[in-house]
Order: sequence, then C-alpha cells, then structure tokens
Amino acid sequence: MTIKTLLTAAALAVAPFAATAACTGHSEAKVSCAAGTVFDAATGTCKVISG
Repeated sequence: MTIKTLLTAAALAVAPFAATAACTGHSEAKVSCAAGTVFDAATGTCKVISG
C-alpha cells in the first residue's frame, strides 16, 4: 500500500506542471467587448464609445 500511495502522491504533484507545459506558446490574449464599447489597453477594461 505504501508504493501505491507514493505513486499517487507523485502523480498528483506533477499534474499541474504537465498541464502548464501543455499550454505554452500563447503570445497574447484576445478580448471581446460588448457592442458599442472598445477595449482600453491602458486600463484593461471595455470603455463606452462616445460620440
């Protein structure tokens, strides 16, 4: 039972690193705002288009 416990613990400890390694290579995120708004990179929010 000790071997099974150690192997399970090792698998659970390594799982987050494997998931992170599988999700590499993204250079930027895409943001979509509601109609009538535009993304403001300075604040990181969607702003209402005036005018």
